[in-house]
Amino acid sequence: MEITFLGGAGEVGRSGILVDNGYRVLLDYGIKIHNETEYPLKVKGGLDAVVISHAHLDHSGFLPAIYDHYACPFFATYPTALLAELLIKDSIKIQERIPFRSSSYKRAFKHYSPLEYNTGFDVEGAKLTLYDAGHITGSSLVKLEMGKALLYTGDFKLEPTRMEKGADIPKADILITETTYSEREHPPRKELEKRLSAEVRRTLENGGNALLPSFAVGRSQELLQILYDLNNEATVYVDGMAKTASELVRQCPRFVKNFKEYEASLGWAEFVDSREQRAKALKEPSVIITTAGMLEGGPVFNYLLNLNSKSKIIMTGYCVENTNGWHLLNKGLVYVKGKPKPIETPVEYMDFSAHAGRGDLLELIKRASPERIFCVHGDHTEQFAEELKGMGFDASAPKIGDKERIF
Repeated sequence: MEITFLGGAGEVGRSGILVDNGYRVLLDYGIKIHNETEYPLKVKGGLDAVVISHAHLDHSGFLPAIYDHYACPFFATYPTALLAELLIKDSIKIQERIPFRSSSYKRAFKHYSPLEYNTGFDVEGAKLTLYDAGHITGSSLVKLEMGKALLYTGDFKLEPTRMEKGADIPKADILITETTYSEREHPPRKELEKRLSAEVRRTLENGGNALLPSFAVGRSQELLQILYDLNNEATVYVDGMAKTASELVRQCPRFVKNFKEYEASLGWAEFVDSREQRAKALKEPSVIITTAGMLEGGPVFNYLLNLNSKSKIIMTGYCVENTNGWHLLNKGLVYVKGKPKPIETPVEYMDFSAHAGRGDLLELIKRASPERIFCVHGDHTEQFAEELKGMGFDASAPKIGDKERIF
């Protein structure tokens, strides 16, 4: 078995890993977003299958490029295919020049083959099984059995959330794991939920708007469920791509931890479809969940620049350096048409990360009990690999383009 690290090695973003034992499988094929667009190295020599771990663009966004050249099946859960199609279509709209043939986007989804969790699928010389990764709806850990059992985490989280039960970790000989937060822990979810609800209530009681810029896929659906606890205390408005993503998740009841509660939260929210609704949201104390989470697009600026003095902005996700979200959190300003504009509305950050923290990563390794570990998808992969070596593990942090042969 030979493993080639096409992307996501020593970096966060553009994940892409090729596994070859005669049957060639590509694990994810993403782009680096909110940055100068970069893509994984090209896949050469033919492909037998592609597996997409989850819908986020840094794992799925370059998928259509495969179908410029190949006609292999791609495997994923049903929610991953639905949500990846939504995100890829949107990314095509905003790119000046797409890096694949326009016809390849549709061709890719014609080759989609759905897989359920915990149901092995036999292919030539290999067995493919997906396990719940606990990251977003439909996210998967990918297990490939090719003589040796290889487990690829994509992105995962062990701690349960409102939407997710937490990752289901199988045993494996070889582990390829994300290490995004290998240096720190995340706050306990229950404490964070209480803090968010209290801050939203305080803002509403003061007569302000609680503005929650949010990732369309994953975070928006979780926030809806948390804030449903407010019941009739306020109107919750949902704007931007979060509306469509939330409706797509509604089509996947088996993949939602508490679907009844999720559906109730959708029925409670008001989905924004007009300028009049946006104006209405700002005229009354309300909660506004809207894209984009890093303030790099979507309708968020319609709200951000028009909040009253009693309002509050609550950021719940990681913001890449030099995005508007990063500038707001670190410098108290955003850029409007290239010019800096100070924001006087109070801003607070709450770490609702859907990734594993350090403790989760160590628990993953304990449960999987691998012979060999490859650390990817992080800014400190080498440091974490060295720590694992000190604990007695055979661990390494590959670079882009590295090939590793497993006997």
